[in-house]
Amino acid sequence: MKGDILIIGGGIGGLSAAIALRQAGFGVRVVERASDMHASVHGVGIIQPVNALRALDAIGCAEACMESGYSTRAWGKVLDAEGNHVRDIPGATIPGEDLPPMNGVTRPRLHEILTAKAREVGASITYGTTFTEIIEEGDKVRVPLSDGSEAVADIVVGADGAYSKVRRLVIGDEPQPTYNGQSAFRVNIPRQVPGEQEIDRIILQHGPNGMAGFVPIGPELAYMFFNSSWPEGTRLPQAEMADILREKLEGFGGLTGAVRDHHIDDPDGIVFRPIDWMIAPPPWHKGRVVLLGDAVHAFLPHLGQGAAQAIEDGVVLTDCLAGAETPEDAFVAYTERRFERCRIVIQCCVDIGEWEKGRLPGFDVVKATQTVIETMTAPI
Repeated sequence: MKGDILIIGGGIGGLSAAIALRQAGFGVRVVERASDMHASVHGVGIIQPVNALRALDAIGCAEACMESGYSTRAWGKVLDAEGNHVRDIPGATIPGEDLPPMNGVTRPRLHEILTAKAREVGASITYGTTFTEIIEEGDKVRVPLSDGSEAVADIVVGADGAYSKVRRLVIGDEPQPTYNGQSAFRVNIPRQVPGEQEIDRIILQHGPNGMAGFVPIGPELAYMFFNSSWPEGTRLPQAEMADILREKLEGFGGLTGAVRDHHIDDPDGIVFRPIDWMIAPPPWHKGRVVLLGDAVHAFLPHLGQGAAQAIEDGVVLTDCLAGAETPEDAFVAYTERRFERCRIVIQCCVDIGEWEKGRLPGFDVVKATQTVIETMTAPI
């Protein structure tokens, strides 16, 4: 089938779907409520596992991501709180694909790549705009927009994030994202910390107050994250962010200790966000409206799969629409291909979060991580 598609939300999932759908011959318009591309970017850096790179390759964006970021030779390694090497996480590659186990890139650069590609293939992107209603009329969907105009499409894709307004129209008020009991600090740092090991893959270091991690995202750049337990609703004063993070990192030696002592000094460069998660049960559609990305499965960050799965959504939805006679057939096939794959990853992330909080003694975090990485190399 062919037709015109309106995508509500211009984040990673919405842009990836726009590229894939436009390449398959659909007419595509994206509306994004943020004022511009940069205002729609949230966060610091992003992990691109090999399955994300495969999906990006399918829409012609993998090479640009790898050129802009940092590709690793293995997934990662684990250190103890003092900084001693404990275990390796080799990761996986995909047979027949010349893709590394992982690439790291800054979030602004990823959005630039996806936005440029979407426009290059002919997708329209309108910022500062969202929907006010979604009205199905026969084989068309009429969507009044916040700027006073109206869009008419054959299909509407809700890609408007974890607190999606489209989801309420498709599924109802439940489910909603659940706080897992942790919040994460993130901050950019040099990839080479003087006197310490090079950050050439993901490095994890579990300490007395939480889990520190390091991800290379460019030739000279990496970012540090720190997951720790906080009461729900905790908000920290931005001016005190560096002091609070340094205090939380007490008890670490090695790489984390060096970063704490020499690179945590600018409070304005630190992002602090709660870790929420959600996965909606099928169906993920209603009539001619379908959901993707965080709007239907909001991932915890512990395996770096949130963006990966959103990009895969766009590729699979396009494949299903291109090969189906009706939207209903396409949406059912899409959900069947996506639900269990996403559920496996989210459950593992939930378990890792519980282990980081000390609630799953005996949990083998390395084995669990490696198992999911290998599972994700299966075709989508």
